[in-house]
Amino acid sequence: MTKHLITSALPYINGTKHLGNLVGSMLPADIYARYLRQKGEQVLFICGTDEHGTPAELAALKNNMAVGEYCEKMYQKQNEIYEKLGISFDYFGRTSSQQNKILTQHIANALYEKGYIYEGTVKQFYSIDDDLYLPDRYVEGECPHCGYENARGDQCENCTKLLDPEDLVKPRSAISGSENLELRESKHLFLSLKKMEGKLRTWIETKEEWSPLVKSIALKWLNEGLQDRCITRDLKWGVPVDRPGYEGKVYYVWFDAPIGYISITKEWSDQAPEERNWEDYWKDDKDVEYTQFMAKDNVPFHTISFPATLMAAEENWKLVDNLKGFNWLTYYGGKFSTSQGRGIFTDQALEIMPTDYWRYYLIARAPEGSDSSFTWEDFQQVCNKDLADVLGNFVNRLYKFSQKKYNGEVPNVSKWDEAENNLCQQLDKHLKAFDKHMSDREYRKSAQELRQIWSLGNVYIAEEAPWSNPDRMDIIIRTSFNLLGLIARLSNSFLPDTSFIIGKSLNIKSSESWTNAEEEIKNNKISTFKQLDDVLFRKIEDAEVESWKDKFGC
Repeated sequence: MTKHLITSALPYINGTKHLGNLVGSMLPADIYARYLRQKGEQVLFICGTDEHGTPAELAALKNNMAVGEYCEKMYQKQNEIYEKLGISFDYFGRTSSQQNKILTQHIANALYEKGYIYEGTVKQFYSIDDDLYLPDRYVEGECPHCGYENARGDQCENCTKLLDPEDLVKPRSAISGSENLELRESKHLFLSLKKMEGKLRTWIETKEEWSPLVKSIALKWLNEGLQDRCITRDLKWGVPVDRPGYEGKVYYVWFDAPIGYISITKEWSDQAPEERNWEDYWKDDKDVEYTQFMAKDNVPFHTISFPATLMAAEENWKLVDNLKGFNWLTYYGGKFSTSQGRGIFTDQALEIMPTDYWRYYLIARAPEGSDSSFTWEDFQQVCNKDLADVLGNFVNRLYKFSQKKYNGEVPNVSKWDEAENNLCQQLDKHLKAFDKHMSDREYRKSAQELRQIWSLGNVYIAEEAPWSNPDRMDIIIRTSFNLLGLIARLSNSFLPDTSFIIGKSLNIKSSESWTNAEEEIKNNKISTFKQLDDVLFRKIEDAEVESWKDKFGC
C-alpha cells in the first residue's frame, strides 16, 4: 500500500496565526489527509512550529520571557488552537527539538564535505541605535525590483523576489525604524545553489502535476539564475553551527526549518520506536507519495532551496511529489499580517463562531486561482446560504417531520420508484466529481460539489413531500436518512464537528468511507435516529456583521 506523507508549511512561533495562514496551508492539508484516511489510505500528516530566528527572540523580549520559555508557551497555545480547528495532525512537533539540531548539523556537514557549502564573508547591517546585527528580515526598505516600500531584507512579499539587505533602497531597522545602519563584514557559510541549477531544472520540469502557480514560480527563479545563499547568521537562538571558528553563529532559519519536516517525523517515530520508523517516509521512498501545502511566498524555498539541500547531500532523501500552492487571502483587499496585527486571527475567529463555519467558508473561498478577499459580508452570506439554508435546512426539516411521525425509528423499506432512481443518478454524478476534485486537491470545486449533494436532499424531500404522500412516506424518509448518512461522511473532511453530530444521531461512524450512490441509498444501516438538541447552523445576523466590522476594521 502507498504511504502518504503530508506536510503543511510550519507556522512561525511568534503569536497566533491569521486566517490567511490557515487556508494557505494547514486547513487544505487537513482536508486532504481526512479524505485519504476515509479512502482507507495510510496517512502521516506532519507539522510543527518554526521556532528559530530573531523574531522569536524579539517576541520573547517584548513579553519579558526567556526565548525558550516563550516558544514553549506559544507552542502549547498554537497546538491547542489547531486542535479546536479540527486539524488532524498525526504529530505536531517543534524545530527547536534535539532531533532537528542533530539532523540540521548532519545535513550541513554532508553538504560541506561534498563541496556544496563554502566559506565566505558578508556585509551585514548593524543597527547602531539598536546595538545589534539585524537579520535579513529585520531590515526593511524599498524593493529595487517593484518599488514596494515595506520589503524585507530576505524577500519582497509583494513580488516574491529573494533579496539581500543591501539590495534595499533606504534600508531601515524594522525594530526601531532607525536608518542609522552600518554595513560590517562577518564570516559565514554559503550554499552553492548555482551548482544545483541543472539538477533542479530537470527535476522541476518532470512535475507535470504541479499547479501553474507553483511551477511558474520555480521556473521563474531558475530562468533568472540562482544565486548562492548565506545559510548562517550572527544570532544566539537557533541550531548552532558546529564548525571551528563559527562559535556564536547559528544556521539560518530558512535552512533548518524545512529540515524540520524530517526531524518532526523523527520526533513522531521516537515516541514509539518499536512501531514507527521515520526513515520509511524519508529514505525508502519507493511507496511514499509526498504532498506539501503552502502559500505562494513559501514556494521558492520548497521548490529550490530545500530540494537543492536534500539533493546535494546525496543521501537518498525523499523529495516532494505534489506541491499545492495557494495565493493570498486578503482582508478587504489588504494583506493579513501577523506582525502588524491586521485581519482575523485564529483564536479570535473561534471566539466569534464555531469551527465548522470557518472551515467551510475558507475552503469554499480558497485562494487557488487568484487572491481571495475576506469580508464579513461575504462570510455571512456564504454561511447563511450554504450551511444554514441548504445543509441545515435539510437536516432540521427531516428530523422535525420524522420525530413526529416515526419517533426515532427509521422505516425499513426498499421499494423504489422513479424519484429514487433519479436521485441516485444525480448523486452518482456529483459523487464522482467530488471524488475527482478531492483527489486532485481542487478545493473550491470540491466544496461546490459537496453543496450540490446537500441541495439534492432539499430538492428530493420538497418534491416528494412525504407529509402529503402517505403511500410513499416510508420510502421517502428511509431514502432521506440514507442520503443524510452519506452526507455526514462526505462532509467529514470539511465539517468534522457537524459530521460527528449527524453521525452520532444516526448511530454511524461519520469517518467511514462512502461507496457508490445506489448502494448508499439502498442500504439499511440506519435504523434509528436521535433528535438533535438544536439547529445545526444558526444564521449570522446583520447586527453581528456590523459589530465585527467595528471591532476588526475593514
